[in-house]
Amino acid sequence: MTSQVNELQLVRIEEAAEIAGKTIHNIRDYIQRGRIAKYNSHGQQVSKADSGELRVSLVELNAFLELVKQGEEKHHHAGLHPELGFYGLPEYKRTKHVHRLHPYLGKFIPQLVEWFLNRYFKEDDVILDPFMGSGTTLVQGNEMGMHTIGVDISEFNCRIAKVKTMKYDIKLVRQEILDAERRVKTFSSHLTHSADMDLLLFPDEKMQRLKQSLLDECSSEYLKTWFSPRALYEMLYYKRLITQYTYQDLLRITLSRAARSSRLIPHYDLATPKSPLPIGKEYWCRKHNRMCKPIEECLSKIHAYSGDTARRIEEFDRLRTDKSVTIIQADSRAVDLGNYIPSKGRLIDGIFTSPPYVGQIDYHDQHIYAYELFGIPRNDNLEIGPKRSGKSKKAQQDYIVGISEVFRNVCRMLRDDAKIFVVANDRLKLYPEIAKKSGLRIIEEFHRAVTKRTEQGDDPYQETIFFMMKEKD
Repeated sequence: MTSQVNELQLVRIEEAAEIAGKTIHNIRDYIQRGRIAKYNSHGQQVSKADSGELRVSLVELNAFLELVKQGEEKHHHAGLHPELGFYGLPEYKRTKHVHRLHPYLGKFIPQLVEWFLNRYFKEDDVILDPFMGSGTTLVQGNEMGMHTIGVDISEFNCRIAKVKTMKYDIKLVRQEILDAERRVKTFSSHLTHSADMDLLLFPDEKMQRLKQSLLDECSSEYLKTWFSPRALYEMLYYKRLITQYTYQDLLRITLSRAARSSRLIPHYDLATPKSPLPIGKEYWCRKHNRMCKPIEECLSKIHAYSGDTARRIEEFDRLRTDKSVTIIQADSRAVDLGNYIPSKGRLIDGIFTSPPYVGQIDYHDQHIYAYELFGIPRNDNLEIGPKRSGKSKKAQQDYIVGISEVFRNVCRMLRDDAKIFVVANDRLKLYPEIAKKSGLRIIEEFHRAVTKRTEQGDDPYQETIFFMMKEKD
C-alpha cells in the first residue's frame, strides 16, 4: 500500500486545507458533495474512517481545484483517476499530428494510450487493437517503438488508419496535395464564370461538357441532396484528379474531410446532422453565435485541409519509428491473427482498445458521405452494438455475445501473461459478464472523466478502463 499512498499524496484534512489555501470546512464540503474521496492511512478508499485515520488525496484535490478554476468542475467526482482526465491538456495536443487527419466519433485521445503503454509495455512489444477505428493505438504504439496490429470491419476506417501510419516521401506528399488543390481552384474559378467561356480543362472538353461528365459519374442521391451544386462539382473534380497521383488514399482522406465540412448543414452539427438545409437558408448558429448560412462550396475546406494534412504528415514522420504497423480489414470475431504477427511463432504482448459502446454510434453512417463519394462497400451488418439496435435487454445481450466472441478469438494469439486494457462506457455494467464469457479476469478498474469532447458537447461523462488478463488454467 505504500506506493498507493505515495501516488495519491494522502494527507489529513487540516494539512490539505493549509496546502491548498482552503478552510477545513471547504475540504469537508468537497467530500460531502462527492468531489474528492475519503481514504484511510493505508490508501484504501472508505466510506467512513476511524478517528484520526481520515485522509484525502492532494492529487485528487488539486485536480478538482484546477477544474474549479477553469469552470469545469462538473466533470470531477470522487473516485476518478486524477491523471486520466487530462484536464489541462489543450486541444492541439489532444489532436496532435496525424490524429486530426480525419474526424472520427468515439475515439480516445492519444495521451490515454500513451499513459498505459508507458506503464505496462516496453519497446518492441506487439500491441493489438481488435476494434481499431481510426488507428489511435497504432499511431501511438509506433511512436513509442512498439509493433502494432489493428483490425476493423470498416474499409473506410482501415483507409484512415493506413493513411495515418504509412511511410511517405514527404516532399512528394506536399507536392501532390498542393498540386491537386491548385487544379481544383482553377476548376472552381471557371464554375463562377459564364458557361460560354471557351476554356479547356481537359483535352477536347469545354466546361459544360466537363460538368455533365462529372454528374454522369455521380449516382448518389445523398451527394446530390446534401451538397450544393458548386460543392458537388468541386468534390467530383477533385475525386477524378486523384487517380493521377501516387498517394491516392491520402488525397481521398483529405477530400473526405473537406466534404464532411461542406454539407448543407448547421456549422455546429457536423457529427450527427439530421437533414440538409435549403441552400441560402439562414439559421442561428450556436458555434459562431450569430446568423449563418450553410456552406455552398468545398474549395475553402480543401484549401484549409490540404496544408494542414501535409503539415501533420511531416510532424508524425519526425516521430515515427521503423516498427511494423499491420492493418487488417476483417471481423475480429473470426480473423486469424496468426497470419499477421510480425515474427513467426511470436505471440501478442497486449491489447489496448475501445470497443463500440452499446447503442451509441452507427459507425458506418457517421462517414456516409465518404462511402457515397468513393463507392466503398459497407459492412453495417457486422457492427457490434450499433445505435440503430438501441439499448434494450436483447441489444445488451447481443452486445455481450459479440464482444466476448472477439476476445475469445484474439486471445488465442496472446501470451498467457498478456495485459489487456479495454476503454468502455460501462453504465450498463456489462463488462464483468463479458470478461467471464471471454475467459478473462478483471485485475483493476481505472475511472476517468472525459472532457472536451470535440463536436459531442461538454456534458459530464465518465468511462472506465478495465485492466484484464487471461484466466489461469
